[in-house]
Amino acid sequence: MFSVPPMRTALRRAGLVTALTAAGILTAAGAASAHVTVHPGSYAKGATDGVLTFRVPNEEDTASTTKVQVFLPTDHPVLGVLVTPQSGWTAKVTTTKLKTPVKTDDGTITEAVSEITWTGGRIRHGQFQDFDVAFGQLPDDTGQLAFKTLQTYSDGNVARWIEETQKGGEEPENPAPVLALTAKAAGETGSDADSGAGSSADSGSGSESGSDTSAASSSAPAPAAESSASSSDSTARGLGIAGLVVGVLGLGAAAFALVRGRNAGS
Repeated sequence: MFSVPPMRTALRRAGLVTALTAAGILTAAGAASAHVTVHPGSYAKGATDGVLTFRVPNEEDTASTTKVQVFLPTDHPVLGVLVTPQSGWTAKVTTTKLKTPVKTDDGTITEAVSEITWTGGRIRHGQFQDFDVAFGQLPDDTGQLAFKTLQTYSDGNVARWIEETQKGGEEPENPAPVLALTAKAAGETGSDADSGAGSSADSGSGSESGSDTSAASSSAPAPAAESSASSSDSTARGLGIAGLVVGVLGLGAAAFALVRGRNAGS
């Protein structure tokens, strides 16, 4: 009976272990980057006339995302919120009376948007959708804003992105999108403090009127982007580096097995 040389068997085992380990690391990296995020990741405190983009990837293999709910904080309200029409989606904007009114140059604000719900569209597997929200003014009395989000799938399952990351702690399993608010540079005014959000949007900083209003969808068809959502979080990068390290160790093990096999043959 033909037998496989020990050296060849060792090489095959080393290659198999390396491949399986690398595959596991890449899978974990993909899962770590699949949550809802907000872009840009930071703005200056009190920034005015900017845009926040909520990126929603679909991480289910057999179901599509059919509903997205983003909850805006009311203890540190975002003022002058306007929703950009999104083809195929209908936005419902809910306002809430503030416990503590906010004084601005244009008067006292007593209401602010507390929830935005998008329905009617579909985000399929391997796709993501960007939802743009313009604002008139960000708060200047906090260091970050967490936007808790519910993502509903066509099979009825709901992904709850509501866990807030504690300062200096590890990222939770279901993190909420978080916007960091940085200190203004010396001499900056409110409008000068805006940071890279692309083009600014015209939105007032006065009170949002009405409750449960709907934003009309655009009539031009534009399917969701057919590309996997990318994430810049450090966890995914760390996992990628770990994968490279494992690959190098696997090659080293294979080389060691080759040398050992040759010595044994001698």
